[in-house]
Amino acid sequence: MKNIAIREHHLYNKAFQKGKRQVGKYVAVYVLRDLAAKRIMNAHPEKKYVNRLGLSVSKKLGGAVQRNRAKRVVRAAYDTLKDELYTGNLIVISPRNAVLDAKSTQVAEEMRAAFSQLGLLKQTDEECADNSKKI
Repeated sequence: MKNIAIREHHLYNKAFQKGKRQVGKYVAVYVLRDLAAKRIMNAHPEKKYVNRLGLSVSKKLGGAVQRNRAKRVVRAAYDTLKDELYTGNLIVISPRNAVLDAKSTQVAEEMRAAFSQLGLLKQTDEECADNSKKI
């Protein structure tokens, strides 16, 4: 299913100011609980909670071609991870300069680590079994 975008400027500002942040080499990830998640769930055809995704790409990154490539790479990386994430959040991803030379798989690995640090990544059955053995 297609990603639902954050369209309101004030939601970007809230995510930047009040959200949890994880910064890496390729991207900076900001996460904030979505207060409109229930309303969006009711409008969703499958009646599921969803994450809203926002991309914030600075002109410092380069011209339009470079910025669009950065957005494409980040979207591709996010698409591989979106089924593993808890839902009902605002997620703002801001690519950094190093993303211009990166592949989407590299960005996806960094985003997986960032989402894990932020507590957004669901644990698989294998990870739960590993954690119970350690205890």
